[in-house]
Amino acid sequence: MSDKTLSVWNPVKTDRFLVGAPHYPEHVDENYWERDAERMAKAGFNVVRMAEFAWHILEPKLGTFDFDLFDRAIAMLGRYGINTIMCTPTATPPRWLTVAHPEILRVDGKGRPMSHGSRQHCDTASPVFREHSRRITKAMAEHYRDNPFVVGWQTDNELNTSMPESFSKATLTEFQAFLASKYGEIGKLNTAWGGDFWATAYDDFDQVVLPIEFGPTFPSPGHLQDYHRFLAFSTARFQHDQVEILRAVKPSWFVFHNLGGLRDIDFRGQFSTDLDFVGYDIYPMLYDEFQRLGNHAKVQALHLDICRGFSGNYIVPEQQSGFGSQPGFCTLTPEPGELRRMALSSVAHGADGLMFFRWRPAHFGAEIYWMGIIDHDDIGRHRYEEAKRFATEMTALAPKILGTYVRMDVGIAGSDFDNQEAHKTYPIGLPSPQDDAILLHQYCYDRGIACGFIHPEDDLSKLKLLYVPHWVMWKDEWTERLKSFAEQGGTVVIGARTGTRNEDNHVIRETAPGTSLSQLTGVRVEDFGRLAAPGANGLFDVMERSGGLVIPPNKPAESHRRERRFKIGNRELVGGYFYENLAITSDVEVVAAWSNRYAEGQPMATSRKLGKGQVVYIGTYLTPDLTAALAERLFAPVGIEPLIGDLPEGVEVTMRMNDHCRLLFIQNYTDQPAAIGGVPAGRDLLDDEKPVAGRLDLEGYGCAIIELGGELARGVEAKELPHTNPLP
Repeated sequence: MSDKTLSVWNPVKTDRFLVGAPHYPEHVDENYWERDAERMAKAGFNVVRMAEFAWHILEPKLGTFDFDLFDRAIAMLGRYGINTIMCTPTATPPRWLTVAHPEILRVDGKGRPMSHGSRQHCDTASPVFREHSRRITKAMAEHYRDNPFVVGWQTDNELNTSMPESFSKATLTEFQAFLASKYGEIGKLNTAWGGDFWATAYDDFDQVVLPIEFGPTFPSPGHLQDYHRFLAFSTARFQHDQVEILRAVKPSWFVFHNLGGLRDIDFRGQFSTDLDFVGYDIYPMLYDEFQRLGNHAKVQALHLDICRGFSGNYIVPEQQSGFGSQPGFCTLTPEPGELRRMALSSVAHGADGLMFFRWRPAHFGAEIYWMGIIDHDDIGRHRYEEAKRFATEMTALAPKILGTYVRMDVGIAGSDFDNQEAHKTYPIGLPSPQDDAILLHQYCYDRGIACGFIHPEDDLSKLKLLYVPHWVMWKDEWTERLKSFAEQGGTVVIGARTGTRNEDNHVIRETAPGTSLSQLTGVRVEDFGRLAAPGANGLFDVMERSGGLVIPPNKPAESHRRERRFKIGNRELVGGYFYENLAITSDVEVVAAWSNRYAEGQPMATSRKLGKGQVVYIGTYLTPDLTAALAERLFAPVGIEPLIGDLPEGVEVTMRMNDHCRLLFIQNYTDQPAAIGGVPAGRDLLDDEKPVAGRLDLEGYGCAIIELGGELARGVEAKELPHTNPLP
C-alpha cells in the first residue's frame, strides 16, 4: 500500500515524465504493430497503456488464460524503448462470465438488469464479481511479474463513470452488511436515519431497503447519505482487492487509477491512499460545463484544479487529442495547435505525466469516430506532429517540472465526499458547494490569480485566503485549523449554511452555524430563506425538471416581490439563492447589510479580526457581482495579485514551483495572436530559453513556460506574507 499523505502540494514521485498513449493492439492487424512502435518512438513516447477491455482475450473461458497477443505486443514496443502499463480488465467482463453468473449484473432503480454488450455493466459490490476480479488480476500479475517492459498498472477503467448505482440483490445484501458493521444495533441506524419520520424505522438490518428515487416520494437524507457512502466504500474495496494482489506480486510496480466522472468515490479515504498517484482523464470539449463556463479552456482548468485538490499532482491517462464521440454525443474537434496547448494546460495544472487518447481510432464498436494520434487511414497528420512536439518538450523539461506543485494564493474548500453527497440528498434547487465555488474559481482564472481547491485537513500555510462554500457538514477540528490559519495572517471566508447539519444529515440542535463556527465568526443565524436564482424567472423554476410546482410563464413569481438586496461599500447588489439574517458579537465588523424589506440594516456579511488575519462570514450564496465585490475588498490587503497584470482575454496563466524554481505557464487559448504585457523577467523554456521581460507575443494557441529568476524572484519573495513559505 502507498504510504503517501494526501495533499494538494504533493508531486508524483517519478523519475521521468510519462508520455504516450492508450494502445489497443487487439484492434488492428499485427502487421501494423512494428510500424506503430517505430512511430511512437520517433514521437518521443516512452509508455503505452493496454488491455483494459480485453478480459475475453486474456481468459477466453473460465480458468484458461492466453497472454500471447499482449506478450508479443509488449515485446514489440519494448524493442523500441517503449514501456507498458497494464490494466486490470474488469470494466468489461466476458460474456461467459455473465452467462454463468447473471446475478453479477447491475440493476437500475426501475429493476432492470444491465446487459452484456456495453461496459461497467457488472456490480462491483457483488462478492461473485469480486472473486473473478481477484482471479484475473492475480493471473495477469503473476504472468507479467518478470516482464521488464511492464512498469506499472492501472486498476479497472473510469470506475463509476457509466453507472455508479446498483439496486441488485447483491448490492442490497452488501449494503445491509455495511450498515450492520457501521451501527451495530438497529436502533442506532433508526436514530441516524430519523426512523420516526414517516414510520421509516426497521426492526433488523435484513429489513433495510435500498433508497429508490421517488418511491413514491423522497427517502430520508440520512438513508441516501449512507447509500452513497456504501457505494464509495464498495468501490474502494473492489479496487483494494486488485491493489493488494499487485503489490504482493511485485512491490516495485506503480499502481494508479484513471478517473472519469468522479461519482461515488471518496478520494480522501482508502481509494486514493491505496494508489501511488491518481490519474484523471480529461476531455475539455466534452463536458456539460462547456456551455456554462463559456469555453473548453475554463472547463479543463476547473476539472483539473478540482481533481488536484484530492491528493496533489496526477497523471492524465487520457487526454483529448481529436474529435470524440459515442452514438449519442460528440465533442468539438481541436484545431491545429490546440492538442499541444490542451496538453500543456494539463501540465500547468499539475500533470506529471500524460497520454493522448488514443494512438489510433477503432474501426468498429461504439467509438468508431473517437479519433487518436493516427487517423483511420493510418496517417499521422497535425495531431501526430503536435504530440511529438509536446513529448519532446516534456522529456527535455522533466527535470525542472517534476517535483513542483501548483501555486495557490486563493484556496477553495473542496474534495470532501460527505458534503457533496449531503447536498445531493436535499438540494432544494440550490447550487452544490462545488457549483457555488465555481464563481470564485472563474473570477480568479479570468484574471490570472493563482487559485485551486484544497481540503481543510491539508496544509493551509501556502494560501493567503480560503473560501468554504456552504459545507453543511462540519467538524470542530476543521474550525481549529481555520482559526490557526487566520491567526497567522490568512483570510477565511465562510459561506451561508456551513455547519448546519451533523454527520447523520440531521439539522443541528444549536443556533447555526453551530458552537465552534459561531465562536470563530462571531455570528449567529437568526432567520433564513430561499431566494430566486440570479436571473431566474421565478423561485420555483428549478422544480419543473423534477415534476414539482410550476409557475405560469406570464405570472410574476412571488419571489420577485421578495427580492433581497444588500449594500457592500457604495454598491447595492441582489442576493442569490438564499439569505440569512445575522446577529453579531461586539468584536465583529459589518461588511455588508441587507438594504430592503424587513431586514433592512441587518448584517449580511461580517468580518472578525483574529490574530494577524480575519474570518469573514457571508449570509448568502455567491453571485458574479458579489464575488467581484468581495475580491476587491479582501484580495489586496493579503497580497493576492494576478500572476500577470492586465491579462488579455483568452490567455491563461498559472505557476508551478518548489524551493528551487518558479515556472510561469502562459497559454493563448484563442486562435488569434495575443500580446501580453507585464510579463516578469525570465527565460522561455519552450523557445530555446529566450530571455523574456515585459512583453510576450504568442501566436494563436501559442504557449510559453517562463522560468523566473534573478531580480524577479527576489521581488516576488518580498511580497509574500509572513504565513507563507517563500523561496530562499
